[in-house]
Amino acid sequence: MSGFAMLFALLVVIALQVAGVVNLSNHAAGWLPVLSVIVGPILLILIAPGFYMLQPNQAVAITLFGDYRGTDRVTGLRWTWPWMGKKKVSVRANNFISDKIKVNDLRGNPIEMAAQIVWRVVDSAQALFDVDDYQAFVRVQVEAAIRTIGSRYPYDDFEHQEITLRGNHDQVGVELRGELQARLAVAGITVDECGFTHLAYAQEIAGAMLRRQQAQAVVAARKTLVEGAVGLVEMALAMLSEKKVFELDDDRRAAMVSNLMVVLCGERDTQPVVNTGTLYQ
Repeated sequence: MSGFAMLFALLVVIALQVAGVVNLSNHAAGWLPVLSVIVGPILLILIAPGFYMLQPNQAVAITLFGDYRGTDRVTGLRWTWPWMGKKKVSVRANNFISDKIKVNDLRGNPIEMAAQIVWRVVDSAQALFDVDDYQAFVRVQVEAAIRTIGSRYPYDDFEHQEITLRGNHDQVGVELRGELQARLAVAGITVDECGFTHLAYAQEIAGAMLRRQQAQAVVAARKTLVEGAVGLVEMALAMLSEKKVFELDDDRRAAMVSNLMVVLCGERDTQPVVNTGTLYQ
């Protein structure tokens, strides 16, 4: 219940006890001073230990001789019977960043992962009584969920045909949150937000994977360059034939195609060579 009414009652009891002591010191007759002096300490013992304070986003789980009786979430000065146990728990949002852990992805490659989650307690009774230490429970389950998600997908897919940890952050983050929600529900904890803060190949294979990525990038660039060069050569030959600039036989056509491909696909600038004779000299 609200503590302000009991605070007023406590002040009344103190005032009556002081008045009784004063009357006894003055040798006043009657049973009222003696009763106030005797009953007053008993009431003080019953009322004073029952006060507790609740801040915003705090809760108190109340037990009676080991039996859970309910949770109080009303902020301010509160009061309950002194023989009832009170355990406070914070229901504020908590931010947790895990340590970097080494995980084998779907293809067996060792990778390093770390995640950040925002969690809070939604059921104080479960958080206090269903697990031993709910904060330690969160840390352990976060690591277990990261290992589960990390082993479920490959780190990267150069052909872009699979869901990967590096290329599908949003989708993998949603799945990580679902995994955490399922694991932390037993402790009355919900996850508001989560995501990866670190994702990379392990040091022992990072160099090899970097060279592989560079090789893949070079091949992809070369492929694009060749496809573009072939298209330009086809367009040049078609325009020359269409406008009838000059007739090309098979040898001249082959020589022109070779020269254009060298010019378009070469890594260095080409140097022009002026042929003063015929094509066949």
